Amino acid sequence: MATTATAIIDLDVPGATISRHVYGHFAEHLGRCIYGGFWVGEDSPIPNVRGIRSDVVAALRALQIPNLRWPGGCFADDYHWRDGIGPRDQRPRMVNSHWGDVVEDNAFGTHEFMDLCELLDAAPYVSGNVGSGTVQEMSEWVEYLTRADDSPMAALRRANGRDEPWRVPFWGLGNEAWGCGGNLRVEQFASLARQYATYSRNHGGNELYRVAAGASDADLHWTETLMRSFDDLAADPAEPPRPFQAVSLHYYTMTGTWGDKGDATEFSTDEWYTAMARAHRMDELLTRHSTVMDRYDPHRKVGLVVDEWGTWWNVAKGTNPGFLYQQNTLRDALVASVHFDAFHRHAERVVMANIAQTVNVLQAMILTDPDSGALVLTPTYHVFAMNAGHHDASALAVHLRDVDTRTVEGAELPLVSASASVKGDSALVSLSNLDVDTDRTIVLDLRGRDVVGYEVRVLTAPALDAHNTPERLDAVAPTAHDGVRSHPRGFELDLPAHSYVTVSLDLR
Repeated sequence: MATTATAIIDLDVPGATISRHVYGHFAEHLGRCIYGGFWVGEDSPIPNVRGIRSDVVAALRALQIPNLRWPGGCFADDYHWRDGIGPRDQRPRMVNSHWGDVVEDNAFGTHEFMDLCELLDAAPYVSGNVGSGTVQEMSEWVEYLTRADDSPMAALRRANGRDEPWRVPFWGLGNEAWGCGGNLRVEQFASLARQYATYSRNHGGNELYRVAAGASDADLHWTETLMRSFDDLAADPAEPPRPFQAVSLHYYTMTGTWGDKGDATEFSTDEWYTAMARAHRMDELLTRHSTVMDRYDPHRKVGLVVDEWGTWWNVAKGTNPGFLYQQNTLRDALVASVHFDAFHRHAERVVMANIAQTVNVLQAMILTDPDSGALVLTPTYHVFAMNAGHHDASALAVHLRDVDTRTVEGAELPLVSASASVKGDSALVSLSNLDVDTDRTIVLDLRGRDVVGYEVRVLTAPALDAHNTPERLDAVAPTAHDGVRSHPRGFELDLPAHSYVTVSLDLR
């Protein structure tokens, strides 16, 4: 088995822009994501700003999170926005039938969410209710949020304490319409998406980027049917697509089946590789859905939004099965790094992505301890932080040579994953060694520009299942990496087994 590979990167041949929005997040009314995660209430002993937990905001601001999707997820198609406005003590209660069958009091609604986005300096991505809502309800929500004059909904917003409208750039037309969002056939939903998009209007200077609920996994028929529903996409490339601007895609990584997804911390070496292979499948899915979209949209005016992705394991023992709480290990971090490499390679089509989810649910950035109140940054959080240099940078092709593979589920899994980008006089190279046992060396063959400085960081741990807890906050955390040497073609870099490494380059 070879342990030395080569990555050839032409630093002077920039490609498509990697939108910062592929580093987006997702906050659903699910388990302890909103209540106990973001929202603790104004009377909580935990430091907060108007009920929003201060340390969570600070941690996410450090990631420069670009957008936040809310209120779901499956919850979105049960959510009626008027229940979440006005004085909190007068808001009606509701049953969260999808997630734990719990009753919630609507304390966190439209104003609280928009306040959160302003505190985070993140763009709101609001998912509207197609499944159980009406066209009028969605239309009036857009008006309530974004209209500036004395219209009925603008007046209602002012009566509830907000004078100026908000800016809402991203608008979701339903969620998983093939399942919890209505169990619709795609032909039904395509017509509804056109209708709801028509009445989700642009008010004043606010221009909505409307995202129609798209396919699960490899359902190419769903994507193709939505693409057929567009007006003439072969027209002037400068003309925006109508009636919506993007379609979504959902894909989750697990090692088992939906009935038994695999354990978050107790897994075998084979399950490690299965997770990496299934994460790597994202690249194939993006290629296949993009190929379908290219057939109808040769100018690539329609965006592909991967607004749910990440690992989904069996819930942690002793927790509510409807709350989807799971621990987050080094394995999850490398699943994330593999996904980002795929998003970077497809930057010309993938305009946004949202990991599921931000706090206390599925592949979270942050875990909050319900007893001590401690805040834990997960290994996945650190991958987002290490990759911040890719935000709005130009993708660079990475040509890998002499990379070993492993046969997993009948396909060959490359044991090194990589991507790179350039922005001005800076470049960032991201490298993952997916091999459980073998350290590797990679030659970075850097061409086209001179490197005048560099910084290398590594994220790894002795154990594959290493994870952070209130008692060990930094069991998995990035450190400086000194395993780098000059090479006639650039650098020779050590990649420890099961590690994620970034190389930041100063260029001239």
